[in-house]
Amino acid sequence: MRYYLIAGEASGDLHGSNLMKGIQKADPEAQFRFWGGDRMAEVGGKDNLAKHYRQTSFFGVSDVLKHLRTIFNQLGECQRDVDAFGPDVLILIDYPGFNFKMAKYAHQKGIKTFYYISPKVWAWKEHRVERIRRWVDKLFIIFPFEIEYFRGKGIEAIYEGNPIMDSITQTLAEVESEEQFRRANGLGNKPLVALLAGSRKNEIKKNLPFMVALAQSMPQWEFVVAGVSWLDDELYDKYLKGSGIKRVTDQTYGLLRYSAAAVVCSGTATLETALIGTPEVVCYRMDEFSYRVARAFVKIKWISLVNIIMQRTVVRELIQHDMTVENASQELTAIVEGGAKHQQMKADYAALAEVVGGAGVSDRFARRMVDLLKKTE
Repeated sequence: MRYYLIAGEASGDLHGSNLMKGIQKADPEAQFRFWGGDRMAEVGGKDNLAKHYRQTSFFGVSDVLKHLRTIFNQLGECQRDVDAFGPDVLILIDYPGFNFKMAKYAHQKGIKTFYYISPKVWAWKEHRVERIRRWVDKLFIIFPFEIEYFRGKGIEAIYEGNPIMDSITQTLAEVESEEQFRRANGLGNKPLVALLAGSRKNEIKKNLPFMVALAQSMPQWEFVVAGVSWLDDELYDKYLKGSGIKRVTDQTYGLLRYSAAAVVCSGTATLETALIGTPEVVCYRMDEFSYRVARAFVKIKWISLVNIIMQRTVVRELIQHDMTVENASQELTAIVEGGAKHQQMKADYAALAEVVGGAGVSDRFARRMVDLLKKTE
């Protein structure tokens, strides 16, 4: 069968690639076409990568408004590419602003549509539930609390666990020893603190300067930036030059594994950090306009997935005006080994891992998708 997948950011590329591997196991004749990134291209072939998420990732209200013409042009490009490929199914991976438009288009064209990793409609923009109900043939969810949420909205979603566990399990199995990791990246002997400033340009611009200031206030630790290869070196160098802070690229899990603590920009990374077991503080800043819009519409108490899943404060969140060097340094001191909060955070992480479940999730989701498609042939 023919599968067209759309992912618009790094996490979607990661989960999309693992899903594609699972589809290949369940359907050896699978043919792919996709919007995504390097990981999906490794599975489905570079020639089948229609658009890289480097060209499609826009963050915040201001950034989206500034690039509206580009976004609409890309939407038309994607629709034409879907028509040319003629898929048996369109698989949408999160990325709601773009993917809901594609869901509507596919529905009108009579193309079966699966939504993999539901948009967080329970956090804000709940009106999007109606779009799922109208335009999506089957919804696949990755958080256990979403089962009852969507059931209450008249949608029977499929839950098989959280695919992030597949990524963590696979990657950590390949990570070198701490001694090798430090030597390969020119790191010293001080305890490491990982700095995860985000995967988009605007996130780096808003969060990395603060993280540099924090590192300079705590010389007893070695702070290391987890960089990503799809962002230009110059973007990082602008803020790191002269700071003495090192950067490792595309080695986030290895860095987290050997770090005493982490300062993490909100998003999937907060959950990854917790499941790897690294104590963390969540720090997040956006432009003031986007922040005010978010405050007006976001309906949940927390922004980190760790706290949302556990429905209590497991990791401290320092958002916008609370994001100060003093607050972050105090929290880091409390969560590292020997700190007042360390043991409780480790216990909470163990409870989180029980809730999220083990590996093999991507394969299970893939089998369910292939089985559903075969039933409708």
